[in-house]
Amino acid sequence: MQQREVEKREVLKRQGHGEYREITEGDFLGEVTRGDKVICHFYHREFYRCKIMDKHLKALAPVYLGTKFVKLDAENAPFFVAKLAIKTLPCVILFKKGIAVDRLVGFDDLGSKDDFSTRALENVLKRKGIIEEKKKDDDDEDDETDMSKDRRVRSSTAYDSDSD
Repeated sequence: MQQREVEKREVLKRQGHGEYREITEGDFLGEVTRGDKVICHFYHREFYRCKIMDKHLKALAPVYLGTKFVKLDAENAPFFVAKLAIKTLPCVILFKKGIAVDRLVGFDDLGSKDDFSTRALENVLKRKGIIEEKKKDDDDEDDETDMSKDRRVRSSTAYDSDSD
């Protein structure tokens, strides 16, 4: 079982998973259609907010091997910018089996502020179903238990109680 998991990870890495890479407009269709789950960041190299998004996606890519993380310079990809109706940058488009299923436009889903955390982006991507709950290594179990503490809801044992 363990050996099969290691082999699966190696295959994914050879297919471009586990890293955040820049692709060209010519590579775009092949990249998004060959992967089950692909996150593509359309960016402009001089936009501050695009650099912020880059930093967070680069941190997440090695953790979620089941999803491919790529970026495409919007200036050099006019066909796909028009075809996908991209009007605001950064724009992160989520693909499943080659089909655009969702997108993050600017920082709207992230509280519309520049100082959002990588975990905030991670949680949005999990909610949208583009990254899995499961982490890449068993070493990350401690991190997952910390996250589960953050999700607890305090409540009273009495059904109609207003008390926390």
